[in-house]
Order: sequence, then structure tokens, then C-alpha cells
Amino acid sequence: MRDVIIFAIIVSGSVAALARPWIGVMMWTWISVMNPHALGWGFITSMPVALMVAVTTMLGFLFTRDKRNPFVDPAVICLTLFMGWICVTWPLSYHPKESWEMLTRVLKIDVMLILTIALILRKEHIQWLLWIVAFSIGFYGVKGGIFTLTTGGNYRVWGPGGFIEGNNEIALAIILVMPFIYYIYLTVNPQRRWLKRGLLASMVLCAAAALGSHSRGALLALFAMTVFLWWRSDRKGVLGILLVAVGASLVAFMPNNWTDRMHTIETYQTDGSAQGRLNAWTMAFNLANDHPGTGGGFAIYEPEIFAKYAPEPTDIHAAHSIYFQVLGEHGWIGLALWLSIWWFTWRGAAWLRKRGNEKDGTEWCRHLGSMCQVSLIGFAVGGAFLSLAYFDLSYNVMALVVVTKTWMLSRATAAQKTVSPTQRERAAV
Repeated sequence: MRDVIIFAIIVSGSVAALARPWIGVMMWTWISVMNPHALGWGFITSMPVALMVAVTTMLGFLFTRDKRNPFVDPAVICLTLFMGWICVTWPLSYHPKESWEMLTRVLKIDVMLILTIALILRKEHIQWLLWIVAFSIGFYGVKGGIFTLTTGGNYRVWGPGGFIEGNNEIALAIILVMPFIYYIYLTVNPQRRWLKRGLLASMVLCAAAALGSHSRGALLALFAMTVFLWWRSDRKGVLGILLVAVGASLVAFMPNNWTDRMHTIETYQTDGSAQGRLNAWTMAFNLANDHPGTGGGFAIYEPEIFAKYAPEPTDIHAAHSIYFQVLGEHGWIGLALWLSIWWFTWRGAAWLRKRGNEKDGTEWCRHLGSMCQVSLIGFAVGGAFLSLAYFDLSYNVMALVVVTKTWMLSRATAAQKTVSPTQRERAAV
């Protein structure tokens, strides 16, 4: 029955995408971030549901007039240049054949992201996209939080599959969406008290799930994000007391084996996992210096490459860092292009936060810009210990910043057009 329900939703959304392609990008976001088909038990788990949605969305995009040029914002331009660069590095990589699958996967994600930016035009579309992102991962956060609290934190929280299958990966994903749940809490109608209480409970459960993953990187990301959220708050006293109380309660609730694992952050020199990460980072750094322009491609985590560039040739690990992942795979040029995406995304979010109060009806943009920055802090810190450089969710944060900024600019342009020439002359005087 579950398979039939998910299949019916996906088919309905795919058909609707032919006439309203913005619905298609919503469906794509839901599928790519949440992996709802992984929750099925039968035929839906092996169906190419993402391909189905992508094809109908692209067809709808070709025929609709309700779209914009996405290649205006500098973050999108940098993303496009990065897409071009990984296509350049692919034939020059160590293992082009083995890199092909990951190359096509990344390009599909980025193409659909550009379509999202081109098709999300209205405020209600932005709100829908935000709710879908928050719900898609928030579902696992609430579920994982309940699991952590009912089992005393003795077992790890795991993800559904895809990019977020592991405990570390699902923890970071949950951390990234917590600011958006808080954004919904800030902007929802105050009279909907039960919804606001539910959102607060969801954030607590998400925090419990992140801790319940037993991920040390998630703990650091959660701490950094919490400090930044407190610093940006207008009510530092109340929020600070609340955050300390909730955080201390959750940490005190966790079992001794969790505490012992977190303490290894201080003694990383003797921790095998931490040393494996350092070995992989050194390998990526040495490889990038040997191939500064192109790197080694997606498939560099092989014995012969570690034998050539790693201090410990037999200790083969994935990059376990978004920064060293891009550096080793695409060289210093690729890393510079990739970091520029997030620099301009951060600047765009700062622009929203600054301009959100200038005109009536745009205060929600200020809150969204601020929460996008909080989410990016979590990604920057937590991603330093995970190979999630191409994960859809972080690019959805970028999309939210770009489309909201575009919405504000188009709103200002429309308002300017309604002003008569005489009024403009008087304003100029």
C-alpha cells in the first residue's frame, strides 16, 4: 500500500509538471532530498522515479513562458563554471570510466537546481520549496529523535540511503534543515499555537537525532550553528538560556559510550578514524599539488593513488571533507570555483538579511536570509569532516537564497514601473 501511495503521488506530480513545471522541481526536491521511494517495500524502490520527474519537468520547462533567466546571480554563474570545469577534469582524471557515474549524477543535480532557480518565481513557490526541504529531512529528524529518546541514545541514527545513508551524513542533513524549521516557527501565524509548539518540539527532536547519530562532526556543527544563531538573535538573553537548557539536557541524557566517543575529539592523535581522515586529506592535498589544475577526478580513492600520495598508503579512506574532496578531485581551480559558489550564496543571504526590513511585506526575506546563513555555518563546519560536497540539500539552500533575492529585486522593479514619470521627477528633485 505504501508503494502505491508514493507511486500515485509521483505520477500525479510528473503529469502536473508538464503544464506547471514548478511543480516538477518541487517533486524533484522531495525525491532527491528525502528519498521517499526508499521507504517503500516493493516495486517503488527500483523504479526510476527521479528520471520520470526530471523528464516531465524539462518538457514543461521548454514550453512554459513562466520562467526567468537563471544565469544572472553570481552564485549560479559560479555553479555553471564549476559544472563546466568538472567536465574538463573528467577526461584528464586517473579513472575516467569509474568517474563517469558520479560525474553524471552531479550534473543531473546541478541541472535540476538551475531549472529550480529558473522556475521558482513567486513567494508561494519559495515557501513551498522551503517547506518541502524542511519536511523532507525533518521527517527523519523527528523519527530519529524519538528513536534516540526511547532507546536512551544507545543506538545510532542512520539515514534512508543515497547521500545521507550513513549516521554522519543524516546528522549533518538534519542540522542543515533545523534553521528552516525555526524560520517557519518565526513566520507562521501566531494564532496557530499548536503548529508553533509542534515546530519547537520538532527542533528538539532533530537536535536529539543529531546527537543520537554519535557523529562527532555533527556535534561540532551543531555547536557552531547554535552559537551563530544566538549571536544573530535579537533576544540573546532568552534564547541563550533556552539553548543552554535544551542542549545541556540532551547531552546529559546521552549514555556513557556517546560521551566517550565525543571525548575522542580532544585525543584525535590516538583515534584511528581521525587519523584516517588526516591521511586522506594529506593524499588529496599532495595530489592537487601534483595536478594543480585538474586534480585526479572522482575515482581517486584507490590503492595506487594512496600509495603515491598518502603518508600511510594502506589506510584508504574517502575524503571525509567537502574541501579536500573537491580539492583532490578537481584541483585548486575546481576548489576555487566551488568555494565561490558558497561565498556568493553567503553574500546573497546577507543581502536578504539587510534589505528584508526596507519595505513592507519583505520581512520574511530577512528571516530567511538569516536562517540560510545559519544553515551554511552548519554545512561549513560539519562538512569539514564529511564527503558531501555534491549533496542536493546544500544546493537547495543556495537556490532559496537566489530565488528570494530575485523575488525581492523583481518586486522592486515592478513597484518602480507603477510610479509615474512626474512622480519620478519630483522624487529626483
